[in-house]
Parts: sequence; C-alpha cells; structure tokens
Amino acid sequence: MFDFGNHLKGLRLKNNITQKDLAKAIGISERGIQNYELNARKPTFDILIALARFFDVSIDYLVGETTNPTRR
Repeated sequence: MFDFGNHLKGLRLKNNITQKDLAKAIGISERGIQNYELNARKPTFDILIALARFFDVSIDYLVGETTNPTRR
C-alpha cells in the first residue's frame, strides 16, 4: 500500500520546506500538513491540486500512481 504521508514528507524535505511554510503556501493549517504526513487524514481533492501545483508534480505522482513527477 502506498504511504502518502511519507511521500509528501519526502517531497517537502527534498525542497527544504517546513511544514509551516507548506501549510501557509497552500492555505491550510500546519496541523493539517502534520496529519497528512502521519497518515492520520487524507487530503481533499482541492488540497491534492494545491500540493501538486506547489511541488510542480502531477497528481498521479503525488498519490503514487506513477514514478514520473512530470505534469502534463
């Protein structure tokens, strides 16, 4: 099973972004990011779009459907 939280955390760390800065950039609380990274909650469709845009990756990559991060 795909570990969304770990994947999100990896993207965030790879880009040297804090949870607080990511939360502010996409308009949610820092606790929201923490919950996603801990797999305590799953993001809504709107949040997935915001995360994909922020990291400039495809939603398929963000949710583990592909290993190619390129947006089409």
